[in-house]
Amino acid sequence: MTDLTLREARGKSSSRLEWMLVALGILALVAAPFFVYPIFLMKMLCFALFACAFNLLLGYTGLLSFGHAAFFGGAAYFTAHSIKVWGWPPEAGILLGVAGAALLGLVIGFFAIRRQGIYFAMITLALSQMFFFFCVQAEFTEGEDGIQGVPRGFLFGLIDLHVPLNIYYVVLAVFLIGVFAIWRIVNSPFGMILRSIRENENRATSLGYSVANYKLAAFVMSAALAGLAGSVKAIVFQFATLTDVAWQMSGEVILMTLLGGIGTMVGPIVGAGLVVALQNMLATSDFPVTIATGLIFMVCVLVFRRGIVGEIYARVFHPAGSSKD
Repeated sequence: MTDLTLREARGKSSSRLEWMLVALGILALVAAPFFVYPIFLMKMLCFALFACAFNLLLGYTGLLSFGHAAFFGGAAYFTAHSIKVWGWPPEAGILLGVAGAALLGLVIGFFAIRRQGIYFAMITLALSQMFFFFCVQAEFTEGEDGIQGVPRGFLFGLIDLHVPLNIYYVVLAVFLIGVFAIWRIVNSPFGMILRSIRENENRATSLGYSVANYKLAAFVMSAALAGLAGSVKAIVFQFATLTDVAWQMSGEVILMTLLGGIGTMVGPIVGAGLVVALQNMLATSDFPVTIATGLIFMVCVLVFRRGIVGEIYARVFHPAGSSKD
């Protein structure tokens, strides 16, 4: 058997194993609310979707944004206000949140993609902070109190979201749809062009691709999916506050993605689950959560340079390349 045949066989077996693990993960999430507190699970799913959306930009396009909290928290505000004040149903509020986040992404991305590297990151941070101060002053955000007491209502007029199991499975469905959308984007011809831009932007330009347009499209898609996570979170917890749009939230999603493994589909989900679980465990202790997350991040950077899932992929699914940094 030739080396090419062996590599093809190994690739097929690895693919089958990955799909089996995905199926087991979905089954575990379906059964999870019967064993774990549903609110904790829903928080984990919201942040996992947020991290996956961020990973679409960083892991597959190579753009590091320090301003993704604007999309996550902005969508939460749009959804909370439309449902509480305007009396919109939850599905309409979510759509408004996603559309608002996409519009914010279009505006911020239009200015940010004109620069590269650290300059790109700083522009996203600066514009995100401008949006944060807008939220502090705007009347519809209710200032430092935030929008509280958001009614969950009935999804499509049929599903009572006040029932814990009902809203959990709705959040799970939104999460799976969002992750599937990211998977389709990444594995489409558009996603291949994004990867080529990440690897060698000059080469992609020389091949005739409009790099700026592809970057902006990826930025808007990432912002919209981050907005989807923020909108669902606002309904789950029935409030939207300044914490959702603060720069610390952007740092948190970066930590989740790097901890799990950038450029992988499962990595941000694992990273988000670990961070949310750690926050939940340390919430009632005297040990600061920020110190714990910082220590874990340092260990990850020093020991698992690809992130937890990235290292597993390199050593188990692609052992031939495990020695590469």
